[in-house]
Amino acid sequence: MKKALLAALPLSLALLSTAASPAAQAQQTGKLKACFIYVGPVGDIGWSYAHDEARKKTEKALPWLETKYVESVPEGQATPVIDRLVKDNCKVIFTTSFGFMDQTLDAAKKYPNVIFAHASGFKRAPNMATYMADFYQIYYLNGMMAAAVSKSDKLGYVAAFPVPELKRHISAFAMGARAVNPKATVSVKWINAWFDPNKAREAAEALISEGAGALAFTEDTATVVQTAAARKIPSFAHYSPMYKFAPDYVVSGQLVHWEKIYIDFLTKVRNGTYTAKNLQKVDYWNLLRGGSVELGAQDGMAINPKWIPALKAKTITVAGKKTTVYDRVMALKADMEKGGKFDPFTGPLKDRNGILRVPAGKVASIADLNNMAWVAPGVTGQVADEPKK
Repeated sequence: MKKALLAALPLSLALLSTAASPAAQAQQTGKLKACFIYVGPVGDIGWSYAHDEARKKTEKALPWLETKYVESVPEGQATPVIDRLVKDNCKVIFTTSFGFMDQTLDAAKKYPNVIFAHASGFKRAPNMATYMADFYQIYYLNGMMAAAVSKSDKLGYVAAFPVPELKRHISAFAMGARAVNPKATVSVKWINAWFDPNKAREAAEALISEGAGALAFTEDTATVVQTAAARKIPSFAHYSPMYKFAPDYVVSGQLVHWEKIYIDFLTKVRNGTYTAKNLQKVDYWNLLRGGSVELGAQDGMAINPKWIPALKAKTITVAGKKTTVYDRVMALKADMEKGGKFDPFTGPLKDRNGILRVPAGKVASIADLNNMAWVAPGVTGQVADEPKK
C-alpha cells in the first residue's frame, strides 16, 4: 500500500501542477511560464521574427517571466504542439497565426486552467483571449505614398493568403492610393504562403513586368523589397525594419511592437486581473494609437528622407484646399496616433462590385474588419471567397 501511494504521488503532483492557475504558478515558483507558437522561422525578418523579438523584450522587461517558443509550425498542425507545451507546464500560450484559431479554441476547451491568446482571430472562450496589432491605418498611408511615387497608375501587392486581415490591408492600401490618384489600381498576386522567398520573388517580378510602379506585400522576408530595388522600383517594408535591405528604394512600411500587448497581458495575468474564467470579451485591437504599430522604413524613420522631396512635390486637394501628399500623410498619422476621427473604413464605402459595405455615417466595426471578405475598388485580380452580394 505504501509503495502504491508513493508511486501515485508524482502523478498527483503533476495533476496539481497542471490545475494550478497561472497566477498561482507565479506565486509558487516566482516565475510565470508563457509559451509562443510561430507559423514561420524566427529568422524570417517578418511576422514570426517580430513576435519573437517582442517575446525577448517582454521577458527582459518582466523579471518574473519565463518563456519558450516553437517555430515553423504549419497552420492546422498546432494541436500536438499545444499538448506538449501544456505538459511542459506552460500556463499562458500565445498562438500567433490566423490558421491556428480553431485548434486554439479546441485546446482552450481541453485545458480549462491554461490561458490562451490567439493573434489575428476573432474566436474567444473564458480562457482564450484575442489580440491584434493591426496595420490597416498604416496601409492607407502607404497607399497614398505609393501612388505619389509610382511612375504608373499600377501598383502591385504580393499577398500570402486571402484571409480577412489581408483583405482589409490590401483594401486600405488601394483606398489610400486612390485618394492621391483616382486612377490607381492594385494588382494582387497570391502566393498561398506566409514564408516563401522564391514565390515572393516570382510574384514581385511578375508585377513589375506588368507595369507596377511600387510594391507592397505580406510575406515574411525582405525578398520583395530586394527584388523591387534590383529593378529600381520603390517598395514598402512589412512588419520589420527593412530599410537596410534597400536603402534607396524602401519608402516606408509597417512596423510592429507586439511587446506593448504582451507586457500588458502577462502583467494582468500575474496580478490576477486576467484569469482562465474571464477572457471571453478580452480582445486587444491596437492601432497607431498606443504605439503597438508604427509607420516607418525603420524604427524612428517614418519616411525614408530620400523620398520626401517626391512626396512634397505631389499635391492633392483635401476639403477644397491644396496640400502635399507628405503633409497629408503626416497629418493623418498624427490624427490616428491620437485616436482622432479619421478612419479609412468610414462610410459610405462600396466594394469593387458596387455593393454598399459600410453605410454613410458609419465606421466598420472590429467585428466587420475581422470577418472582412470583400475588397475595395481599385483592387484587381482574383480574390478567394469574395462575396457577390
